[in-house]
Amino acid sequence: MTEAEFFPALLAVWTGLAVVAFIGLFFLTVPYGRHSRSGWGITIDPRIGWVFMESASSLGFLAWFILGEYSIGTVPIAFLLMWELHYVYRAFVYPFRAREHKNRMPLLIALFAFLFNCVNSYINSRYLFTLSGGYALSWIWDARFIVGFVLFFIGLSMNWHADQILIKLHQSGTGEYGMPEGGCFRWLSCPNYLGEIIEWTGWAVATWSLPGLIFMFWTIANLTPRARSNHLWYRARFPEYPPNRKALIPFIW
Repeated sequence: MTEAEFFPALLAVWTGLAVVAFIGLFFLTVPYGRHSRSGWGITIDPRIGWVFMESASSLGFLAWFILGEYSIGTVPIAFLLMWELHYVYRAFVYPFRAREHKNRMPLLIALFAFLFNCVNSYINSRYLFTLSGGYALSWIWDARFIVGFVLFFIGLSMNWHADQILIKLHQSGTGEYGMPEGGCFRWLSCPNYLGEIIEWTGWAVATWSLPGLIFMFWTIANLTPRARSNHLWYRARFPEYPPNRKALIPFIW
């Protein structure tokens, strides 16, 4: 089987798995962070887990960029910088800024996330830098790139700002999870997740690609059930939790 035959088959399977994940994660909360629990085998330091699983996206995408047939030019470099802004931070900055919690990460979860990031970085970078046939310089001025680029950085800013609030909250306390306040937390339990969904929606629009669209759907499939679980956790843990605060979508849900 050639890569040209393998690639669309992989996209089809990957989309199907996203549907399964979206449904399944409403019934099974992944056991890391505030939802950690025993019974998931060997555990590791969460910082090691974050570096291990997120570096797969950063380094994998960079490798396929270097090996790509259409990596020279303004547009592919713009895509590389957008991707790496998210994943270099997530893999090599965020784990060392966040206060270490007593909750350890199951090795199994880190392995699953590593595998996901390997596949996701492959389908996106391989398409962009080889299978797409390349993007002309004029794509920079295309409305789809401009709108997607703006959405990406709006989402990235929301994500980082929410992270900063959570990091400060953890650093000012005992290492336990507290109730976040300020910023978009005034309306949402998980503005960091909404920011990431907006970010990868922007990516899908800017790249105007099926792999980008599938990644957007995977982000929604993964973070929507997680936002619900976090929201219910906050409400159960803090009796004074604002009753009008929603999980993921302001004023709606």
